[in-house]
Amino acid sequence: MSRIAIAGLGWLGLPLAAQLQELGHTVKGSVTSKTKQAELKTYGVDVYQVEIAEDEIRGEINSFLADSEILIILIPPGLRRNTGHNHALRMAQLLDAVEKSSVQKVILISSTGVYDDSQGKVTEADVPKPQDNKGKQLVEVEQIFFKSTAVKTTVIRFGGLFGGSRNPVKYLAGRTGLSNGNASVNLIHRQDCMGVILGVIYKNAFGHIINAVHPEHPAKAVYYKKQAEALGLEPPVYESDRDQTFKQIDSVTLKPLLGYTFQKNL
Repeated sequence: MSRIAIAGLGWLGLPLAAQLQELGHTVKGSVTSKTKQAELKTYGVDVYQVEIAEDEIRGEINSFLADSEILIILIPPGLRRNTGHNHALRMAQLLDAVEKSSVQKVILISSTGVYDDSQGKVTEADVPKPQDNKGKQLVEVEQIFFKSTAVKTTVIRFGGLFGGSRNPVKYLAGRTGLSNGNASVNLIHRQDCMGVILGVIYKNAFGHIINAVHPEHPAKAVYYKKQAEALGLEPPVYESDRDQTFKQIDSVTLKPLLGYTFQKNL
């Protein structure tokens, strides 16, 4: 059994920690706030307060990483909120601490946001060509971890996340004049996120890049209309698209490397 540290006990990290513990692994987790730390400790979670800034790491980073063999990084880049912070600088701070610790292997959760729409259908064999700041920073983070000689990193690029109370259609229901209705959905359920992460650990599949997205890609307009109707919500209305290229994320790595079969339907 492995000793595993999870940076970011949130929507995915918390159930992942519970599943790993059930499987017999020793698990630690980190959160940014002391309030959240105190709350999780009441549930018996071994949790540390760690806040990563661009110039330093505040909190219990050394205790969090101590004695762990594998680190799973589930820290959201927070770049959608236009806070102006540099996610790549933050992750460079984390890598510096990791390289000084007992951690030997890293699972870095990235995003299919590294690919630009103009790239169309892509797999791991395609070099990302991001045009926006978020995508560029995500690629930079992937590269700094890959180039480290102290740890062996596997990058998992998740598509749009759903599961539990999270369903993108809740934010789209009833809206009109939406664009990109012909774009393919690139989604993955939380249970499959956990399944892919577990696959990397159990297959010892480190040193790879994996696109983790459900293999079915219905058009957004069709998919979200169906989702809304299933939940009794008013379907979103999309305008007709101009001739435009949209990205579709596929994987040539997932099946050969992990033999993974998706558990959840879209």
